Parts: sequence; structure tokens; C-alpha cells
Amino acid sequence: MKKLSNFVNGKSVDSTSGETTTLVNPATGQPFATAPKSNATDIDAAYKAANDAFPDWRDSTPSQRQRALLKIADAIENDPRMFEMLMHKLGETKAGQQLQELRTALFAQGSTQWHIKDTGDEVGHRFLMEALAHHRPNDAVLSEEGADNNKRLSANRVWIIDPLDGTNEYSEEGRGDWAIHVALWEDGELTAGAVALPVLGITLSTDPATKPVLPAPLARKPRLITSRNRAPYSAHLVANAIDCDAIRMGSAGAKAMAVVLGEADIYVHDGGMHQWDSAAPMVVAQAAGLFTSRTDGSPLVYNMRDTWLPDFIVCQQHLAHQVVDALRAGRIDW
Repeated sequence: MKKLSNFVNGKSVDSTSGETTTLVNPATGQPFATAPKSNATDIDAAYKAANDAFPDWRDSTPSQRQRALLKIADAIENDPRMFEMLMHKLGETKAGQQLQELRTALFAQGSTQWHIKDTGDEVGHRFLMEALAHHRPNDAVLSEEGADNNKRLSANRVWIIDPLDGTNEYSEEGRGDWAIHVALWEDGELTAGAVALPVLGITLSTDPATKPVLPAPLARKPRLITSRNRAPYSAHLVANAIDCDAIRMGSAGAKAMAVVLGEADIYVHDGGMHQWDSAAPMVVAQAAGLFTSRTDGSPLVYNMRDTWLPDFIVCQQHLAHQVVDALRAGRIDW
């Protein structure tokens, strides 16, 4: 859980009493952070610091004050988590709404499935790239729909995006199992991400204020979620080792989020994926407390030169050993 602090005299500090209060998200009823419970001593310290600083501020020119305020604004903008919250909203509202409206219009026009797929990919990619270019012009981007640039390999911050995951499902009227993926890689690891499910009207992300809370396990057989068109070999191995009920669904993001939402317990895939297919689902699932790895149990590594990352596990923690053991026994090795 995130811990907030008082900011006094240029430093983050706890309350002098050490007491805290729990902050609750009114939309979900779930706690998301603690804040210091300040008393008169804390207020006096803050007042004294402000009073001591006032003469310098009072005597500064308007241009000096402007520069100081712009530095604060730059610091906020350069915090990737601030932009993560922005991308959360973009995915949930603007990008998702735009793709839904486009889809409805294309169906009404009698467009072919191929045209719907291609147009959806293009529009989603353009929207996210324009948003990133505006808000993060110096960051690198790895997108399914864009040309790869090896400059990302030396960048400190890389956005890994799939503007429309599940194009087959997007092109079929009445299906909701398609998604929008946005993940942020920084200095060797994924630090933030969001998966939007526009038809459901939800976005699941790593934002501490809104990240999903896993529902309590249900008294039923585990549910294994797999591709709707072809169950991969890995799914057969797990199903043979663990007594499971099977669910079929499209879109890697939709399947992974079904585990996050408690609709399924295990998602395994092998035989064809790239980094943009699993980056956002992986970091969101991990933030929710789920187990994630490759099919051999090793960590998923991103922003590698080769975008091919063909296998993926998301499952409940208590099932992880059984799933990985089943896959290792079957020698799923990429």
C-alpha cells in the first residue's frame, strides 16, 4: 500500500506522532494509501518553515516565481506515474471510445473483417502515438503497429504498446474480448501499465489508487482460460496435470485480465507472442498479486532487441508450482 508523507521544509517527513490514517477509494471502497495523522506540532513546524521561506519569495520577481512554478510543473510531468494515470484515462475513455465508435460505424457500412481489423489497428496506433509524442516526446516507443527503432535499446524509458489486442474479436460484431495495452519500461523493468477493456467499460492498471484487488478464491475447480480458436500445447499439459474447467476467449489482454478479475485462475500460452502482447497484462497482473512468468518459470524480460517473447503464464499464486511443473515436464522450451 502506498505511504504518503508530509512535505515540510523541502523534505518528506512522517507525523511526529507516527500515527497514520487509511485512505479509501470511494469508487471501490478499497484502501489504497496511508497518510500521516498530523497534530499541532506538525502544523507549527510547517508554519515555521513557510514563514522562514516567505521573505525570499516575497522579494523575488514575477519571472523568478514563474521559473520556480514551472520547475514544479516539470517535476510532476516527469514522474512516469503521473502519466500512467493519464494513460489509464486515455485507454478507458478516449482511445476505447474512439475504437468503439469506429467499430460501430464500420459494421454499419458493411465493411469486411479485414478492413475493420486494419482500420482499428491504424486508428488505435495513431491515437496513442500522438498522445505519447505530446506528453512524452523524449521517450522511446515499441508498438505492434509501428516500425521498431533500435534507439529504444539505449533509452531509459520505453513505452510498450499494443493499440488493439484481439483484432479478430474486434472485427466480429458482438464480441467484447479485445483490449488496449500500454506499459512503461524503465531502466531494466516494467514499472507501470494499463489494460483497457472498452466494451466492459473498465481499465485495469498498476495505479495504486485503482489497481485491481483479487477476489477471494472460490470453492470450485480451477478455471483454465485459453485461446478461442486453438488451445496451445501448454494448455493441454496443464489441463492433464490439474483438474480444470476450460474457458475460451480471444485477446491475450482479455484472457490475462479474466484471471485478474477472478473469472479464471490460470492463463498459459505458447507458440506465438511478442513483447507488446504480454507487457501490460503482465505488469497489471503482477501488481494485483498474481504469479507471472515464462512457461519454464523464468522471468519475462522486456525491451530486448528481438521482440519475440512467445510464451506467458498468469495464474493464482497457490497454483504456480503445479502449472510450472506441468509445463516443465512437457518440455515447453522456447
